[in-house]
Amino acid sequence: MPPNCRFYCNCVKDQCLKLNTRYDMVIADPPWWNKYIRRLKSANEKLSYSMMYNDDIANLPIKNLLSENCLVAVWCTNASSCIEAVKHLIFPSWGVEYVTTWYWLKITVDLEPICVFNSGCNKQPYERLMIGKVGQVNNVPEERIIVSIPSALHSHKPPLLDLLTPYVNAEKPEVLELFARYLLPNTTSVGYEPLKWQHESLYEMVENKNC
Repeated sequence: MPPNCRFYCNCVKDQCLKLNTRYDMVIADPPWWNKYIRRLKSANEKLSYSMMYNDDIANLPIKNLLSENCLVAVWCTNASSCIEAVKHLIFPSWGVEYVTTWYWLKITVDLEPICVFNSGCNKQPYERLMIGKVGQVNNVPEERIIVSIPSALHSHKPPLLDLLTPYVNAEKPEVLELFARYLLPNTTSVGYEPLKWQHESLYEMVENKNC
């Protein structure tokens, strides 16, 4: 288990109503409604998760969980409807001001994009991380690109704590991750599957010779 972590295996909306902490950083990876997951759901219920419409995400009771100076980061699909929803529906509903968008470029072991860059609704080799703020945060660079080889686990996003913490105005920030699938240090993780990728089969046992 990562140090100083806690988790709640519960509906995000219900758990947000029970939390009594103000967070300096909030990270969310919502289950956006999309056709790919819908096809998975029709093929095998166990391979998919419950999707949410943009209005449902906007109505999550997050506003009262944000500190007076809070950094908010939301993973977003490349669908134009979702991008516009974050800027003009979801962030405003949460009391968050849109700042910029970062990109996660997914590459192969040969350092090439995992697929070609496409137009329209075709698959892209990147995902968007849309960043907003409440109050004052340190200057967030515009359109930063994060480059990494993606995990074999579906929808497994790279950890963001080290990348985002420098822009938070708190010495020891309180961090909240919504729709979490694995645990992070110094973070409160909420969702139906916060332990999904904590299974021992996903880790390699290493002997600590200093013990």
